[in-house]
Amino acid sequence: MRVKRGFKARRRRNKVLDRASGYRGSNSRCYITAVEKNDRALVFAYRDRKVKKREFRKLWTQRINAAARMNGTTYSKLMGALNKSDLELDRKVISDMAIHDPEGFASLVKQLV
Repeated sequence: MRVKRGFKARRRRNKVLDRASGYRGSNSRCYITAVEKNDRALVFAYRDRKVKKREFRKLWTQRINAAARMNGTTYSKLMGALNKSDLELDRKVISDMAIHDPEGFASLVKQLV
């Protein structure tokens, strides 16, 4: 008896093609190329979840440095003083403070440096 493998194979192929919708050209229509593009996209997604954390930390550092220089100190002096003190503030919070509360950031700089 002939088995056409319709149900399971079709469901597997449609899952790949649904994930590839929006890709350009035959990458969204041909199963073989869609499999390759999906694998590559998943690799980039995994990698970039880690890269995003790096990029945000760099952004926070740049913002803190700019705000610190406006208050007469540098990033390294400010972070060194912060590490010596007993304050537990991370770069995300300090960066947010530098943008949305410049007076509070200035008082923090005066207190530390």
